[in-house]
Amino acid sequence: MRLSIDGVKLSYASVPVLHGISMEFCEPCVVGIIGPNGAGKSTLLRCINNVLKPKSGWVCLDGQKTHDMDAVEIARNFGYVPQELSTTFQATVFDTVLMGRRPFSSWRVSKDDVEIAARAIKMLNLEQVALRYHSELSGGQQQRVMIARALAQNSRVLLLDEPTSKLDIRNQLEVMDIIRALVEKQDLLSILVIHDLNLASRYTDKIIMLKGGKIFAAGDPVSVLTQDNIRAVYDVEAAVVLEDNLPHIIPKKPV
Repeated sequence: MRLSIDGVKLSYASVPVLHGISMEFCEPCVVGIIGPNGAGKSTLLRCINNVLKPKSGWVCLDGQKTHDMDAVEIARNFGYVPQELSTTFQATVFDTVLMGRRPFSSWRVSKDDVEIAARAIKMLNLEQVALRYHSELSGGQQQRVMIARALAQNSRVLLLDEPTSKLDIRNQLEVMDIIRALVEKQDLLSILVIHDLNLASRYTDKIIMLKGGKIFAAGDPVSVLTQDNIRAVYDVEAAVVLEDNLPHIIPKKPV
């Protein structure tokens, strides 16, 4: 699998947001997109799965440009978990996960669809709440449901927009453990927007640090999460301590 992003530019109402973003991924891994508010993180994620159309540049998966894919092809190749989760619809956990099979089937649900949805529910440890309504669940459970739905699509690329936002510490760790395990077991490429630099350090293989719609730094956590980079991008003085050969960030003061 090869995901290539080449020279992607995008503007909102003539205001540039992304300035020629280019990167490439050729193997299963967890990629973290970090940066301050307004850096273009979520916008970049939505360009990858063609929710937003770049002004110029392109995104290509195994030689096929995403702007040449129809909606079904996009859904088959890219699982997407947005930042804001809808909790108003009355659907059970099982039915919500089963919605992930829509790109592969007609209105009629097949036996294979049911089995795939059931496997996704099991992988996300949701069996005990499978028949409860999605809107009745805790924030951490709802997040796992939406990941299960994306997983049921059998997509090769899993995109997550701030999957740990609004979660307590335990649920943050559980969700990130699940994402890490899925990438390793399913040979997925997972690209996620994340604000917590310590979670990014612990769980990602590669980090893309954005500032002002441009890539400021890219690489492994040790090379990206440095005092100088954090100061330059976030305007924050921070101590960076290596723990288990990974950087641990201790914010000190704004600069």
